[in-house]
Amino acid sequence: MNIEAHLATLTKRHGDLEEELHSAMNQPSSDTTKIKEIKRRKLRIKDEIERIRSSIH
Repeated sequence: MNIEAHLATLTKRHGDLEEELHSAMNQPSSDTTKIKEIKRRKLRIKDEIERIRSSIH
């Protein structure tokens, strides 16, 4: 997989997690642990995207 395709995949996963996070936060019985885990996964992906972008520039 080339870098551009990998970045596109990561960006899509980040967006999907954003949607999942909003959905979880809007639930009346939102699970704090689940929300924290989604945020953690989202941050890991964001960090990886930034790391890759900085290495190619």
